[in-house]
Amino acid sequence: MQPLETKAQEFAPQPITAEEGAAMLRAVLRLFGKWAITDEDAATLLDLPVRTYRRWKAGQPGRLGRDTKARLSNILGIHKALRIIFRDTERVYAWVKAPNTAFGGHSALEIMRGGELTDLMRVRRYLDAERGAW
Repeated sequence: MQPLETKAQEFAPQPITAEEGAAMLRAVLRLFGKWAITDEDAATLLDLPVRTYRRWKAGQPGRLGRDTKARLSNILGIHKALRIIFRDTERVYAWVKAPNTAFGGHSALEIMRGGELTDLMRVRRYLDAERGAW
């Protein structure tokens, strides 16, 4: 029988590799295009200077830190939840800009513009609860 610590390690989240991070970044850049958000908003969501974001968008990404990978993961989690909740892809992509009573009449994008990782997590948790993931 395995010790409890060993079993816990089996289920511990593994760090996101550089290759996985690069794939996540490519997906998020495409998603930002579908959301039709500005480079300034995209940079805020990723906590990057706009100049750095534009360089990454042009295909010259730099090293992705743990915080950036967490942001990418949460943004993709938001998209995944929206794809589960809505069948219509137009609604999936429009939702982030639509006013929402759960956010006091503000859109999810307005919440995420706060720039903190917790702002992204707040939107993701709301969507996960809406889709019954919790």
